[in-house]
Amino acid sequence: MKINKIVITALFIALSFIGANIKIMGTIAFDAMPGFLGALLLGPVYGGIIGGVGHFLTALTSGFPLSLPVHLVITVIMAVTMAIFALVYKLLVNKNKVLAIILAVIVGVTVNGPINLLVLSPLLMPIMGKAGILALVPVLSAVAAINAIVAVLIYKFLPRSLKNYENK
Repeated sequence: MKINKIVITALFIALSFIGANIKIMGTIAFDAMPGFLGALLLGPVYGGIIGGVGHFLTALTSGFPLSLPVHLVITVIMAVTMAIFALVYKLLVNKNKVLAIILAVIVGVTVNGPINLLVLSPLLMPIMGKAGILALVPVLSAVAAINAIVAVLIYKFLPRSLKNYENK
């Protein structure tokens, strides 16, 4: 079953590359949806890999506009975002599916948006200044929310047979 997870992970990374080419404001793109979906389907580790590689591909196709070190930190943060998203969902899904999805999306968007920028602020301050960083919060959060919501909607309509990969 591990080979299936690896193949699906590779497919989701390819989807991340496609999403990486749909950009909003430089490196903000629709590359995270496959990471969120992979986190729901495959669990936190594989979701994290998909999310991290997805961001790296976005930065690569943009020419690393914030510098390679900044994008390497963002790559790690994206992997952590997907892992936390999956863990929150996994912890709550047996109690209340709707609450699990809502809280997972809120936590994922919060980590991907404001917390991401807070962690990056020492690196971004010389490049963008305080106003530039604050201007990114709503855009980054909105795109993260769209990515997460689309992933949840796709997950909802997938057949049950595809939702069993994490447990195998």
